[in-house]
Amino acid sequence: MLSGRRLDLLDPASRDIEIADIAHGLARVARWNGQTRGPHVFSVAQHSLLVEAVGRHVAPACTDPDGLELLLHDAPEYVVGDIISPLKAAIGDAYRGVELRLLDAIRGRFGLPAPAPALARLVKQADRIAAHLEAIRLAGFAPEEAQRYFGPAADLPDRVLALAEPWPTAEAETRFRARFDALRSS
Repeated sequence: MLSGRRLDLLDPASRDIEIADIAHGLARVARWNGQTRGPHVFSVAQHSLLVEAVGRHVAPACTDPDGLELLLHDAPEYVVGDIISPLKAAIGDAYRGVELRLLDAIRGRFGLPAPAPALARLVKQADRIAAHLEAIRLAGFAPEEAQRYFGPAADLPDRVLALAEPWPTAEAETRFRARFDALRSS
């Protein structure tokens, strides 16, 4: 880690988690295997910001701790990378176990409890809505194809749609970190 900490992937400790490492790493992990249009990749940091915005649109009563859960839902990928869904499915529980242990350590570091079932469902829903939007806008999917893989499109406001544009890496890192700080300070 850039922070100088060592993170044991098989037994991660909350004390070894730093938001600076997460923001830096997620801004450099490309969604869609980097196969998106434009001069910049669409990063997992950007996806995380999009998921948080979608979640708040879908559930306007979302609290800031709920927003942190949405924002950090893919945080383990700063270490393990964005392993595409078919590969995750092939590897099965071995990958999921590593991801869940990392997510538990991240939650512990930032004082977040495991999400209640309703929040876990919201995270999945927002993640799928974001993936549908990204698939069409960034990865060249036809609307029918995106619906088959991610479910139906959602009617999203322009402020949310604007997040589905690739940014330079430094901007993605800065915006992710700023959103995290805003959610934590309230």
